[in-house]
Amino acid sequence: MRRGLWIAMGVIVVIVMAGLLVFGSYVSAKNQMVALQENVHEHWSQVDVVLERRADLIPNLVATVKGYAQHEEKIFDDVANARAALLNAHTPAGKIQANQQLDGALGRLLAISESYPNLKANQNFLALQDQLEGTENRIAVERHRYNESVRAYNTYIRQFPNSIWAGVAGFQPDENYFAASAAARQVPQVKF
Repeated sequence: MRRGLWIAMGVIVVIVMAGLLVFGSYVSAKNQMVALQENVHEHWSQVDVVLERRADLIPNLVATVKGYAQHEEKIFDDVANARAALLNAHTPAGKIQANQQLDGALGRLLAISESYPNLKANQNFLALQDQLEGTENRIAVERHRYNESVRAYNTYIRQFPNSIWAGVAGFQPDENYFAASAAARQVPQVKF
C-alpha cells in the first residue's frame, strides 16, 4: 500500500512540475511578446513624429513654390490632398498608404523647381528643401527601425512554441511594413 502511495505522489509531483514548466514557458513567452509589441509601437511613434514634421514643412514649401509657379495648381492640390490624407490617417496602414501618396506628390512638386531657375536660387526654397531632405533621411531611418521591430515581433510569435502561446494570448502578426512605392520602382528617365 505504501509503495502505491509513493508512486501516486510521485506522479502528482511530476504532473505539477510539468504544469509549472508549461505555465512558466507561457508567462515568459507572453512577456517577450508584449515587450516586442511595445517596441513596434515605440518605433511606429517615431515614424509618426517624423511624418508629422514633414507634414508641417509642406505648407511652407508649397507657399514658396506657389509664388513662382502659379499655373501648377494641380500639383499644389495633389500635395494638399496627400498631406490631408496623412494627417487624417489614424492607423499605421492608413498612414503608410497616405505617405506613399505624399511621396509622389512631393516628388512632382520638387521636380517643377527645375523649370524655374529663380525658384532654385531662392534662399527660402533652398532652406526648405534642405529641411525636407533632412526630414526624408530621418523618415528613412525610422521606417527601417520600425520594419526591423515588426520583423522581430513577427518572427518571435511565429516560432514554435511561441506560436502556440501567441495564439492562446491573442497576439497576431503585424503586416504593416513600409515598402517602396510603385513609383520608386520605376527607372527615372534622364534627358540631356
